[in-house]
Amino acid sequence: MKKTFIILTIFTGSLLAGCKKYLDVNDNPNLPGSVSESLLLGPLEAGASEYIANGNASVLVNQWMQNCVPNQPLPNTANYLVTTTTFDDYWNSFYIVELNNLHILNVQALTNGNQMYAGIAKVLTAYTLGNATDLWGNIPYSASFQGTDVSTPTFDSQESIYSAIQSMLDSAITELATGEGSTPGTDDYFYSGDMSKWIKMAYTLKARYYMHLTKAPGYTAATQASLALEALNNGMSSNDEDCYFPYTGTETSSSQWYLHFFNTTTLVLASHYVDSLVSHADPRLPYLVSKASNTGLYTGNVIGSGAGNLNDYSVPGSFYGDIASNGYVLNAAEADFMKAEATYLVSGYAAAQPLYRKAIVNNMVKVGVDTSSSDAQTYLSKRGTLTAGNALQLIIEEKNIANNFSTENWVDWRRTGYPALSLIANDNITSLPRRFLYPNSEISTNGTNVPSVKVTDRVWWDGQ
Repeated sequence: MKKTFIILTIFTGSLLAGCKKYLDVNDNPNLPGSVSESLLLGPLEAGASEYIANGNASVLVNQWMQNCVPNQPLPNTANYLVTTTTFDDYWNSFYIVELNNLHILNVQALTNGNQMYAGIAKVLTAYTLGNATDLWGNIPYSASFQGTDVSTPTFDSQESIYSAIQSMLDSAITELATGEGSTPGTDDYFYSGDMSKWIKMAYTLKARYYMHLTKAPGYTAATQASLALEALNNGMSSNDEDCYFPYTGTETSSSQWYLHFFNTTTLVLASHYVDSLVSHADPRLPYLVSKASNTGLYTGNVIGSGAGNLNDYSVPGSFYGDIASNGYVLNAAEADFMKAEATYLVSGYAAAQPLYRKAIVNNMVKVGVDTSSSDAQTYLSKRGTLTAGNALQLIIEEKNIANNFSTENWVDWRRTGYPALSLIANDNITSLPRRFLYPNSEISTNGTNVPSVKVTDRVWWDGQ
């Protein structure tokens, strides 16, 4: 990890400009900086959307989840052609752009007695750190951000990272509830200074990281589900508690998924994603998928078939694919489906049934579907009933739709095997990827500490 700490530079007149350019300061991050907490927060929230939730790594994850594909000749990243350099920018986004600056925000807020800013910094750190360890497994943390030479940090075990995340979220909840110090307002693009929503986000993240361990060595599914349900009692419960970055639809504030599909020349939706929605007559289809401009049909590119005419393929619909679409960081839908899954693990499919159905209905309402329509009711009659044999599959498949484009879907696939994926033909690997490679930038500067891994290796919690 490079010993470079950066402050996001804020330019007036642009909602997102704070995440476009950076200023190297090479300062000790334990010393309060000269940029106020209110100026740090907004760009860090934009960074969480632009670099963690909806960009960089998430684009590759969605290719491996067979939701989208570069309309390019093979081989390409969709059929797993990656090297260590593929992951350099992703690692930089997590560590240099977000975690370093969140550390600065936390230290400065605590120094200034601004407990609410410190709590927010910890929630966003837990979110970023959790995403990083789920992609790479063991990662640097305890030996990082200490103000000394951290160019060669040791790597912490994933189990210890998970423990640190839970402790961090507990501290965040306490700080957010104090109400001490300056109160965030318009600088908080996620929740406009509403600490009750930040607390609900923290509890929802606690539930997420409990549920990730349902197959981890030494952990039991029922215990983790019970812990998740306890956290969810205080977590997100409605769509108006979603955490998202509100893009305005201007050149300097454009939805990231809009940019990925409309501001490039290659990315299109994959047939695996589109055909699944079509085959189930999902009423959310027109909100999630646009018809191909040449044919007027919902058509995805078959991963592995190579390049075709871009205009023959679908791209995201208006809900996620518009220039002003929200950049979702954490969805209340995730909380809904976690509650259904956790209830199923603890109490069985019948107890999970009403929670599962409610989760689907809530997501339909969110994207704009009239749930009283015949299409919606037909869908619910076909997909809305759990049995002993299909409960986990349906819960995870529907969560995958509602948690659209989230990297969390890759975690769920590794935990449960749903939704079902088939290996795309390639000359690189013989089984589906289950983790990221460590970046070349880290190997070249910290090689003695970097584990040797393959993309087909399992991370610690990914039990057999």
